Amino acid sequence: MACFAILALLGLCSTEPAPTGPAGRISVIDGDTIDVGGARVRLHGVDAPENAQSCGTGSGAQWDCGDWVTQEASLRFAGRKAVCETVDIDRYERIVARCAVDGTDIGEALVSEGLALAYVEYSDAYVQSEAAARQAGRGIWRGEVEAPWDWRRAKREGQAASVPTQERVEAGGCAIKGNVSSRGRIYHMPGDPLYGRTKIDTSAGERWFCNESEARRAGWRPAGS
Repeated sequence: MACFAILALLGLCSTEPAPTGPAGRISVIDGDTIDVGGARVRLHGVDAPENAQSCGTGSGAQWDCGDWVTQEASLRFAGRKAVCETVDIDRYERIVARCAVDGTDIGEALVSEGLALAYVEYSDAYVQSEAAARQAGRGIWRGEVEAPWDWRRAKREGQAASVPTQERVEAGGCAIKGNVSSRGRIYHMPGDPLYGRTKIDTSAGERWFCNESEARRAGWRPAGS
């Protein structure tokens, strides 16, 4: 990995990841998630604005930067062949990997072109690339950007706050509803279409969860899956 992040810049090693993960044609899901040969891959070390996220123009206006990033990533990589090196498996059971197209690191390209941020919680490989993109005002850095991880946290907190107080008390402060129905064990997140109509009956084996990972480990699946 050190070779990939540093020596590649000097031309002393190949930028092609070791083929220890998925390989194949790319389908872009969003700015940091792709399908490679049919396998869902979360790109390691980068975090892009969510599809529903907006950014500021610097003059008070807002624009749909999340959708724009997805479109730009599609223009650059959709349909091309990638080779990936698996780093981890995340809580959504996606492969977390470093991927390259024709020797170009996809994560590096996204950050360098102002389409994603360096996800420093997991890697500092792209910090310098982000700094250069910021300074040049490329992509999302043409205006004001909220870090995607902060945007997601604010959205989760806002959704949890919308759950009626009595329900939050009964759930011990947890907001995910684990429902048992003819379709099996399904969990509903705040904001899901049927969330408000779903009532939890603990005597019937239903329960509340504090996070999705807990729900999945217990055998529940997300609504709509």
